[in-house]
Amino acid sequence: MMYELVLRAPEALVEAVSDALSDDLDALSVSVEDADAGTEAEQALFGEPGMPAPRPGWDRSTLRALFEDEAAAERAATLLLAQDWTEGLSLQALEPVAEQDWVRITQSQFGPVEITPSFWIVPSWHEPPAAAERVIRLDPGLAFGTGTHPTTRMCLRWIAAHARSWSRVLDYGCGSGILAIAAALHGAAAVDAVDIDPAAVDSTRANATANGVMLNAGLPDAAGGAYPLVLANILATPLKLLAPLLAGFVAPGGSLVLAGILERQADELKAAYAPFLTLEVSDREDGWILMTASRMA
Repeated sequence: MMYELVLRAPEALVEAVSDALSDDLDALSVSVEDADAGTEAEQALFGEPGMPAPRPGWDRSTLRALFEDEAAAERAATLLLAQDWTEGLSLQALEPVAEQDWVRITQSQFGPVEITPSFWIVPSWHEPPAAAERVIRLDPGLAFGTGTHPTTRMCLRWIAAHARSWSRVLDYGCGSGILAIAAALHGAAAVDAVDIDPAAVDSTRANATANGVMLNAGLPDAAGGAYPLVLANILATPLKLLAPLLAGFVAPGGSLVLAGILERQADELKAAYAPFLTLEVSDREDGWILMTASRMA
């Protein structure tokens, strides 16, 4: 039976104690929580994708470390509390963790995601809603893009709202392939989905097969020529660096759809693409924006 060690630590000790638990004391996992959560003293800590956390913890943090057995948990607590540098660290609990069906618990956290009333992302263990006319079957995995993040939802909403018989579509940085699959379901005749990560390419191929759509998934050199629709849901920095490449893929009369951009980064993206296309903000959700551009026919 596994055991959980619960410690209370001031902010100054959080990072060092967490590292010691993970690197030296054989903890299977370590989590950090606000010890004042649910009270008037609770503090929100916000970070941004790809950036370090603004602080390692809260003024009073609760550390929860999971161990294979009671002896390992007791050893970790004894060694930590005996150190001079851990003054202020206190033991809150050392208790067994009940056996649980982790697969069922994980699955319960992911339900169907509504993109529009008729377009849904549905995990394989759920039945599609009765109103769903288009459904992407997608389970959480290693590749980014399950439909739960605002950037993905905004791209999917755009695809649904502008659906037409695109002759070719490029999904650059395809992740799970969710945007490529959505484009295929909404009328695209041919779809190229590319990513620098081979695991993402494999995930995209598997998800396309599971959804009964045909697409060409590969590394970035699989993209070529002009596309009536170019999609890229990555992050602002690579989007800026890729501006000449992505803009160059857009066919006359075609559209460019970019996501992974924070609201405060809008002007940076506009400037990066200005020599090629005029970007505008087309959608907003939870601090993220969708930016689009069209090339004159």
